Amino acid sequence: MSGSDEAGPGNPKKVYSVIARALVEHGTEVIFGMLGDANMMIADDLARVHGVRYVSTSREDGAVLMADGYARVSGRLGVATVTQGPGLTNTVTALVEAARARTPVVVVCGDTPPDVDEHLQDIEQREIVLGSGAGFVQVRSARTAAGDVAVAVRRAWEERRPIVLNAPTHVQLADAEAEYVPVAAEQPGRQAIVPDPEALDRAVGLVASARRPVILAGRGAVQSGARDTLLRLASILGAPVATTLGAKDYFADSPFNLGLFGTLSTSVATTEILKADCVVAFGASLNRFTAADGSFLKDRRVVQVDTDPTAIARWRSVDVGIFADATATAAAMCEYLQEMDAQPSSFCSPALAEALAGFQAEREFRDRSTETTVDLRTALIRLDKLLPADRGVASDAGMFCTAVWRYLHVPEPAAFVWANNFGSVGLCLAEAVGAAVAAPGRPSVAVMGDGGFMMGGILEFNTAVRHGLDLIVIVVNDGAYGAEYYNLTELGMDPALAWMSWPDFAAVADALGGRGMTVHSLADLELVSEAVAKRDRPLLIDLRVDVEVSASVRRQG
Repeated sequence: MSGSDEAGPGNPKKVYSVIARALVEHGTEVIFGMLGDANMMIADDLARVHGVRYVSTSREDGAVLMADGYARVSGRLGVATVTQGPGLTNTVTALVEAARARTPVVVVCGDTPPDVDEHLQDIEQREIVLGSGAGFVQVRSARTAAGDVAVAVRRAWEERRPIVLNAPTHVQLADAEAEYVPVAAEQPGRQAIVPDPEALDRAVGLVASARRPVILAGRGAVQSGARDTLLRLASILGAPVATTLGAKDYFADSPFNLGLFGTLSTSVATTEILKADCVVAFGASLNRFTAADGSFLKDRRVVQVDTDPTAIARWRSVDVGIFADATATAAAMCEYLQEMDAQPSSFCSPALAEALAGFQAEREFRDRSTETTVDLRTALIRLDKLLPADRGVASDAGMFCTAVWRYLHVPEPAAFVWANNFGSVGLCLAEAVGAAVAAPGRPSVAVMGDGGFMMGGILEFNTAVRHGLDLIVIVVNDGAYGAEYYNLTELGMDPALAWMSWPDFAAVADALGGRGMTVHSLADLELVSEAVAKRDRPLLIDLRVDVEVSASVRRQG
């Protein structure tokens, strides 16, 4: 069934055209999808009638993951479309990932008509969706269709999670209402929640008396646009700044940037954080990774600022919790402290600036590269310099991922996507494709393990080829499922089942329409710079590592 030949965008004749037009009115310019007979009418109408860019994927979960990556990087609503039954069930892991990442995404899904007995693809779609943590909105009728779209979009923004817009085919094919009535398509505005005066007073009293305060920014601070205000507050207090993974590299140009706060902290940052007597957290959850299993917050006064009241003291008790916007709270603190004529602490000393400026990550470990494999840590430190500085980075789950988080940097937090919210491997290449669509002037670098590439990456690598996207894939190839190898050996068991015999990934990339290269040694890394400079299609770098080296690094923490 094709789109509305008789209908122009001003006079839709079928409900699927109403749905398409409503999505466009809500700002949809790109949709990621895989066609089936229950969603093809909407996709066709979006692309042909409205000129929406349609990015065709290899599998349905790829469509949702691309919409997730697109939304995370662009700050816009991600939109995907899949068909009914197995088309929807194929998206479950991706829906969980996006829901846990708190990403606003609308997934337009077809559904079976109720009057077809024993439909092969019939399944209770609402229950499947709700079990993933996503929300569900039913397209109920021709009369309600435009409003149902509006509800799905509004809920995606307000609840910050995927919302599945469920559109049964019999409703899609019904005649539209005689007169199309546009529905208000404004994105809900972000309202700055101001801090409670009493809570603010207690917080300012606490931080003003601190001798060694630290400012910690999380994803909520980034979403608030609090960077400059937080740096001003840090200057007034004489406090170094640090971030969670969700705000990675937010303060990269500050001379008192401690970098990542928590289990990923550098040796210099760890030393300074352990000296601190007060942590002021803005939009940071203070989970066990950020708190370094509690050691970074123990015996320290903690102020936590968040727009989510359930996030305050969720993982750790705090001295003062402020339910408010990060920027508004930091600005109020600055004003309060200046009225008090508060003097900065001596924590931000010239010695600290010198130590941070002189830090070299490669000095924190002994390189264990050989003639046939590279030490992943050394390789990533070098790739950080060889790859274009203005880049996006998407990281998959796996034993390698903490090295990626430590050693590959990004120009801004929005350029970093980690597909690790559900612990599934194989998701990040699709996320990186979505990121590449969101930021076409910036190469999108996906880092994943060999198992992850075979599970999900190989499916969508060709998607990047077909759509001419600037994608660089780094496959950390240890010839095994590394985490399982590690866990089996830790249990004293034979890790033989974890070994895998993979194809030549460079040749696979060539066969899929991209270009591939294999890195066996640190000397081979010098060829990467040339390959990156000459790339004219998606590039895959097969990075050969030793699983036992990776396992031993993990044992050392």
